[in-house]
Amino acid sequence: MTLTAKEKARLKSNYGEWAIVTGASSGIGLELAHQLAASGINLIINGRQEERLLQAKKQLSRHQVQVIPVVADLAEAGGIDKIIQASRGLPIGLLVNNAGFGTSGLFVDASLFTEINMLRVNCEAVLSLTHYFAQQFKQQKRGGIIFLSSLVAFQGVPYAAHYAATKAYIQSFAEALAVELKPFQVDVLAAAPGPVDSGFAHRANMKMGNSLAPEKIGVPILKALGRTNNVVPGLLSKVLVYSLATVPRSAKIKIMKKVMGGFTQHQR
Repeated sequence: MTLTAKEKARLKSNYGEWAIVTGASSGIGLELAHQLAASGINLIINGRQEERLLQAKKQLSRHQVQVIPVVADLAEAGGIDKIIQASRGLPIGLLVNNAGFGTSGLFVDASLFTEINMLRVNCEAVLSLTHYFAQQFKQQKRGGIIFLSSLVAFQGVPYAAHYAATKAYIQSFAEALAVELKPFQVDVLAAAPGPVDSGFAHRANMKMGNSLAPEKIGVPILKALGRTNNVVPGLLSKVLVYSLATVPRSAKIKIMKKVMGGFTQHQR
């Protein structure tokens, strides 16, 4: 999927010359970066793995835009500072909070170190970057912030208890900020995709079938920015959401237990 010339022009007109995309070396982040670069928007891209990030820079530079790679782990405060320092003096107009990872299995058997790192990447880094750039966007009376939520954000999810909780934080945070920042012409979007074929499943020790390709996710997200505060990108995601729309929350939790149990080796 690709953006139309009209959509590309709208993005550049509304959000300016520069965007930041975290977690941009693969998956949804890389796809969003490609679509923004194709729209003529220069990029600061972030990732943990230098080699993969430099490969992404090479790909994105083919769109004839400037690309600044920032190798940093957002579980560390220094990683957040690296992104902020790279943005100094640049007219940043769009922040894409994409970086994140998940875990699976019984929470009591999990590594506390890993769970704390996930909290830092999925929530604390998003909080810090959003606070910094939202102030800039408020002052310039223009900007956009995209949050990567998830279908697991809307109820508790056994075997992914903490990961789902981090996404519930993101969903709630984004919905509230959309109202707070609207008077300052800052657009906020929470994107809640279903299973996506990326490096996420491997890191989370999950086996996901019927997952969406990142190429099916990027365009719907960017088209929704500035038009709505929430989007469920991809046909599979919409089917999952609407099929559960009238189900009581307690029943949703039981359904998600079965779904997640099928993705992992931790069924009980």
